[in-house]
Amino acid sequence: MILEPAPTVRELLAFYLEAGVDCALAEEPIDRLAEIDTPPPAPRTAPVEAPRSVAAPTVMRGEAAPAPDVAIASAREAARTAPTLEALRELMQNFEGCALKHTATRLVFADGNPQARIMFVGEAPGRDEDIEGLPFVGRSGKLLDLMIGAIGLNRTTAYIANVIPWRPPGNRTPTPQETQICLPFIQRQIELVNPDVLVTLGNPSTQTLLSTREGIMRTRGRWFEYDTGQRTIRALPTFHPAYLLRSPSYKRLAWQDLRAIAKVLAG
Repeated sequence: MILEPAPTVRELLAFYLEAGVDCALAEEPIDRLAEIDTPPPAPRTAPVEAPRSVAAPTVMRGEAAPAPDVAIASAREAARTAPTLEALRELMQNFEGCALKHTATRLVFADGNPQARIMFVGEAPGRDEDIEGLPFVGRSGKLLDLMIGAIGLNRTTAYIANVIPWRPPGNRTPTPQETQICLPFIQRQIELVNPDVLVTLGNPSTQTLLSTREGIMRTRGRWFEYDTGQRTIRALPTFHPAYLLRSPSYKRLAWQDLRAIAKVLAG
């Protein structure tokens, strides 16, 4: 048997970066293969009562988060009180109820024209979006630009956002709790933009915003009704550009969805 040479540090770093792991959550590296010496048991001593005047240890920012139900209720209340998109953005900047905020570089709020008749919503920012603070600026963003350009749209005539405004570490899938905490913000964002057409990109945003458990293969190309509480907006799910990069054979179906969108906007 011929053993392959062990990868170099540079090769390992390149592998992790390609996999989307580009942030460390500890100050010092941990050698998990090293043998752990079990410390000898400490001698028994009589318990010493701490003085009552000693203050509790300080909790660092991001170490403790409120309970999920408390965070969801707080997000709902904050989102409800935002009168404008600018106010909503400021509220989200100051919101401490989602742990993703403390591992992301910055808030990824939106891009495009808030007066646009059409709004696109994806799931969560990736590495490039986290760096630039704008949604859909990486490879999938370039494809989205081509897709909407094919029906005469661009970022001055469309509005683009995500359900989750902070990048999950390593591009992992957001947890259901994280999604529910962030949901009131995107719902208020849609209500304030008030588009004529809402396009959900991919399965997660479709299921979250349109309250369906069906997969994107069944929902894409079908018109739904999205109720903001003020009016009903026509909504159409389609494939996420990142999925089309992995499965280009589905671009034909995505083009059908785009044509349906163009027809409604022209009507």
